[in-house]
Amino acid sequence: MDARTRLIVAVTVPPLVAAAVGLTHPHRLTLEAAEHWQMMHTVLLPVFPLLALGPWLVARRSSSVSGIVAGVLAFVYACFYTSLDVIAGITAGALKAAESEDLGVVFGLATDLGEVGVFAYMAASVVAIVAATRTIGVVRTLPGAVLVLVGAVMFWQEHVYRPWGVTAMVLLAAGWGWLALANRTERHEVTA
Repeated sequence: MDARTRLIVAVTVPPLVAAAVGLTHPHRLTLEAAEHWQMMHTVLLPVFPLLALGPWLVARRSSSVSGIVAGVLAFVYACFYTSLDVIAGITAGALKAAESEDLGVVFGLATDLGEVGVFAYMAASVVAIVAATRTIGVVRTLPGAVLVLVGAVMFWQEHVYRPWGVTAMVLLAAGWGWLALANRTERHEVTA
């Protein structure tokens, strides 16, 4: 597999896996859905941090400084969004399965931490898009940029709930895939 193919796989597979799992996401955490809720978020635990590969790999392909900035922001996303997944997904599912009704504090804390993560993801995405635009131009960047930005905002609003959170993940995969394909600059060829 060549470097370009590895790059495309790295930026598209994680959001597509999240979308596939998101198709099973219950709309509400009920006693009946608690075990599935907990298991689904456990499965997503290693997937959500991998979403950070999109902005980081696209940005570093354009410039090392952009790669570092996007990488730091992607790391912040991975840390804080993982906390949302652990708290609101795994912990809340376990508490609900134990028939605890005191989930307000858990969801409030998870939401706050998750927002830090998603805002860092959006910032990393903007850095990557600006870097790609400087390297490959507005026309070649625009379709991927629109897909990524719309997907990132939908991710913030809808997590991976059906249908819009799943759509967000598909948009992120398509947008990062577009940007990875559009950037054909030989000078910045890196192995993914």
